[in-house]
Order: sequence, then structure tokens, then C-alpha cells
Amino acid sequence: MLADHGVACVGDLLLHTPRRYEDRSAVVPVTSLREGEAALLRGTVRRVRVGRRRGRGRGVVHAELVTPEGTVPVVWFNQTWIAGRLAGEPEVFLFGTVRRRGGTEVLQVVNPSVEPVDAGEVEALRIVPVYPRLGAWGGRRLRRLVGHALPALGRLDDPVPAPVLARLGLPGIREALRTLHRPEVPEDPGARRALVEALEGRRTPAHRRLAFDELLALAGAVEGIRTRRRTRRAPRCAAEGAPELPLPFELTAAQRRVADEIARDLSGERPMARLLQGDVGSGKTVVAALAAWRVLHSGFQVAFMAPTELLAEQHHRTLSGLFGGTPWEPLLLTGSLGASERRRVLGRLGSGGPCLVVGTHALIQEAVSLPELGLVVVDEQHRFGVAQRRSLVEKGRAPHLLVMTATPIPRTLALVAYGDLDLSVIDELPPGRRPVRTVVRTRDRAGKLWSFVAREAREGGRIFVVYPLIEGSEGVEAEAVEDNLPELRRRLPGLAVAALHGRMDAGERRATVEAFRAGGIQVLVATTVVEVGVDVPEASVMVIESPRRFGLSQLHQLRGRIGRGPRPSWCVLLVDEERLGEAARRRLEVFRSTTDGFRLAEADLEIRGPGEVAGLRQWGADGLRHARLPADLDLLQASREVVASLASRGELDAVLSGLGGYLRGTGEAGRD
Repeated sequence: MLADHGVACVGDLLLHTPRRYEDRSAVVPVTSLREGEAALLRGTVRRVRVGRRRGRGRGVVHAELVTPEGTVPVVWFNQTWIAGRLAGEPEVFLFGTVRRRGGTEVLQVVNPSVEPVDAGEVEALRIVPVYPRLGAWGGRRLRRLVGHALPALGRLDDPVPAPVLARLGLPGIREALRTLHRPEVPEDPGARRALVEALEGRRTPAHRRLAFDELLALAGAVEGIRTRRRTRRAPRCAAEGAPELPLPFELTAAQRRVADEIARDLSGERPMARLLQGDVGSGKTVVAALAAWRVLHSGFQVAFMAPTELLAEQHHRTLSGLFGGTPWEPLLLTGSLGASERRRVLGRLGSGGPCLVVGTHALIQEAVSLPELGLVVVDEQHRFGVAQRRSLVEKGRAPHLLVMTATPIPRTLALVAYGDLDLSVIDELPPGRRPVRTVVRTRDRAGKLWSFVAREAREGGRIFVVYPLIEGSEGVEAEAVEDNLPELRRRLPGLAVAALHGRMDAGERRATVEAFRAGGIQVLVATTVVEVGVDVPEASVMVIESPRRFGLSQLHQLRGRIGRGPRPSWCVLLVDEERLGEAARRRLEVFRSTTDGFRLAEADLEIRGPGEVAGLRQWGADGLRHARLPADLDLLQASREVVASLASRGELDAVLSGLGGYLRGTGEAGRD
């Protein structure tokens, strides 16, 4: 059972650190009890009686705890067995929360733990760790198990060299783990409170030591990937003398700079591994097309993978326009492809020779053969796992890799999520992109909003209305597509209003998007399926319902669907004031104030933490068990420097071997 939850050895158990702490280090006199606080009391239990809660039929145990300072009522709900345990105990410790007895001024202790004073091992008079459950084990039982493992610390060698720890001001691993599992109790009450607060806030030197070890293990794993890549020989795609890909527009300076970086990588003998970041509409696909052109001219194959059929079809359409009239008309491979067309595409790919294929996860299926694969392009990488990316790369001998994302990632997080990749950024939008005005509107003003939407649609604009859910849910307070579609059709008479969401089959989704693009549908009522892959220059209004349900990066992606044509564009956040919490209010205000994707990503990192930014849990950044970003960014930078230093001295492998346990639980990247 423990192994099923990531605990396969004693070391794993010792790395299973507490999630919070209970200060049971001092007995509180009953005269000092305060409502809402947890307290440790010592005394004798009297007048134990078992009853029933009115109207609920559940057991309740009432008692009194007699102490030298006075008597206090005690109550246990739904624990009738506790009455038998209390019988015959001369003196006990109780630890529980102080509450008022319903509607009165009388204080009582609710559902306290019970320990005989003369027990061999008591959890009173110390700071008690509370652990995340491991299967059926939790509470006192799990604390005892960890306690049995603590003597093994004496046999634990520290994997990190002492000079490194001294330079960073970090404790040894034995001291750190002993502090976290059995913190020493300071005599001074103020120092004791400060220690408990630091433990609860994960701010102790012991916590920082474990965070550093975890980041060091991750940095070492990334360095190992880079080192292995440097030993492989890639297809050299210099394409000397090849004509340039004819483009119907001028590249921006940023596009030219990034294209030159990629060209230098492709002409080398080592596999390129590059992350291309660029805001929505910055022209990443064109830069990828230039790279594909160079690889095709060098006689190799190019595979372009997108996370959804909509996005794959959009890329196929764009690339077909750019490569039309060349020998390399792009192929399309998706799950909904007909059997005969699928056989044709697979046959063309398997025969070798230069070709360009655009597809979804269908590209990584075993039946797909790419014997002369020279370049892999992965778009919206955060929607794929590391293993999926690797599966496509391994269809070639050592192909070049270009990973693209339109979701801005703070550079600090990019070092964690894509630390094995070189970084390029397109930080300039093409000329002609119109600014989008973003406004927040409350539901009581929805009538004016829908009048504006109707006018805009009749004047030639297209409208997105985005909801977080397909249909209403009792467990989630948010608006839904199916619930609101009839009302929107009533409010927008004479307009073609249609739904688009993930439960529709691929053919129906494709037909709906094409009708919206052609103008047969004027208002598209959708989920975030339109976040990528729906490029309609006429789209001028984006209404986002229940925007509190989305992160800043996702809101930014949605807003990027408009402002691509000549019409002035509006993004309207429709909110319910009563449901808008403070964090959501801050997030929406930041979103309203800027269209800079990187500023929004930094703000998202501060407000929500790394787990949600750009879906980084695919890589494992929010699967870090000990490190916290951005709080531990100094340790992240230090870990990279230490890895470089250890590698230069040939000591890295030995250190990483000792740190192996830290990468358990960090997902596919950890297993790599």
C-alpha cells in the first residue's frame, strides 16, 4: 500500500514531510481558553455520558475535564467508542479546538484527541507533525511509522557536498529531516510561536534544504538530457543554395532574429532543442515554416504536432498556403481521417524522402513510420506530456526539435519546465494587429451588452461567447454553454447563433468552425475549445462568461482570438459581483490593464502559483513536493550553478545518485 503511494523504502518515508503542525508543547489553563484556538489540556475526565444529536440519530459523547484551574465541558461527535476508552483513565491529555456551546457563552473542547498521561509514548508536550495520508494510514498511526524510521537518519549519507551547503547556508540532510519530523521545542513562548509559524509556512532552513535538493535533482536530470543530446549526431540541414520560401508579407525583426537562431541550430551537427515563445498572433507558425523549408530542402521529413484537430487543421491550412506550388504539399494526419486517406498518408510517410506532415497525437501511434525524420515541431507544448514529445522525436534517429507555445511563461518557470531547451522569444507583433479594448461588465448590464453584440454582428463582425462549462453542474458555480444557448438566441433575433464544444464529433466541430469563418454563423457560443485553432480575422468581440473560472494565461489566449482583422475589437468580461472573490478581482483587473502576455504570466505566477501557469503540471513543476516557486527562485538559480560546477569536476553523477528519491512523484520528467 505504501509503495502504491510512492513510499518504497525508508528514505521515501522520511521525505514524506508534514503538511502542518500542532503546537501541543504546553498545557493551557482552562481559564486561558480562547474560542477558535486549539489547546492542550491535562486533567481527569468525569461524568461521561453517551447521547444522540437531535434529529440526526448520531451518537454524541459528553464529559467534563477537571483540572487544577477549573472544569471545562468536552464533547465528541460521532465517536461513541471514545466513552469506553475514557473509562478508568486516571489522568489524560486532551488536544482539541475550543468552541462555544451553541447559542451560549459557555466554552467547550470539541472532538479532542485523548492520551493517557502515563502512556509510554505521548504526543503531548511537543510540536506534533500532521502528515498527508498514505492510503489508509494517517494521523497517529502514520506518525508512529515515521517515528520508527527516524533512527535510520544516523545511517544517511548527505548527498550534497558540505562546501556547497555552507556557501548556501543550508543544514545537513540529517538535521533537516529531524527538524521537520521532530522539531525541538524552544522554552520561550514567543520563539515557540515563531517556530510553528515558520514550519507551517515552510520557511525554515530545513524546508529550504529539501527544496534545494529537489531543484538540484531536477537541474541534474535536465543537464543529463542536454548531455545525452550533445553526444548524438543530427541531420545537418544547411540547405546551401536553396531558394527562400516565398512569403506574402515582410517578417518582423523579431521573427528574422529567431529564424536565424533556428537556422544556425539546423546547420549544426547536434540536434536542435529549442523553445519558441511568442504571444498570440506573433507569427510563430511562419518561423516554423521557414525551418521546415530548410529541412525539406536538405532531403528530410518534418512532423508538425498540435494538441487538437482544430489547431492541426488550422496549421495545415496555413502551411498549405505557404507551401502551395512546391513539391511538399503538407499532409494531414488526425484521428478522424478516413481509412483510405489514412493509408495514403501513412504510405507516403513510410516511403521516406522529404515531406511535411501536420497532425495530432495520431502522429505518435506505432503505425506511423518516419524513417528520415529531420525536424519535429510541437505546438502548444504545455498540452502534451514529456513522454508524448519524446515518442515523436524517437521516430527519427536524432531529429531537431522545435517546441512552440503561445502561452507566455515567465523565464524563471521556463527554466524549470523546459530547462533542457534553448529559449527564443518573438517579442514583437506583426504590423496591422489592432489593439483589443478589455472591459468588465456586471450581469445587471447584460442587456446593453447583447444589444452591442447584435449591432456588431449585423455590421459584419463575428462574436465569440465563451463559457467554462458545457452544461450546468451542481458542484461548480459557473455559467454553461447548453444552459445559455436558448436565451442567447432569444436575445439575438435574426442572427445565426451556434454552439461549439468538446462533446461534438470532429466533423460537426469542423463544419461549425468553417461556417463561422465563412459568415454563415455570426455568434459562436463555445467552451475553451476555441482557445487555439480558430483563426477568424472578422472576429471582433470576445465575451467571456464567469471569467473568474479562468487563469490569466487562459484569458489571454482567448482574447488573442480577436483583433486579427481591420475592425476595432472588444473583450468583455461578464461577471457576477456576488461570486467574485478578492483573488479573482485582482486577476481580472490585471488582465483588463494590459495585453502584454509576459506581464500577465508573471502576475499569474504571483497570484496563483506555478501549478496553473501554462499548464506546467504536464512537466511536473507543480508536482514539486518541497520547492515552491517563485519563493525558491534563488535556490533554482543556485541549483543550476551547482550542477554546472559538479559536472565540470566529474562529481555530478554521484550526487544525483544520492538525490534519486527527490524525483519520485514529479511525473514523466522525474522518471526521465
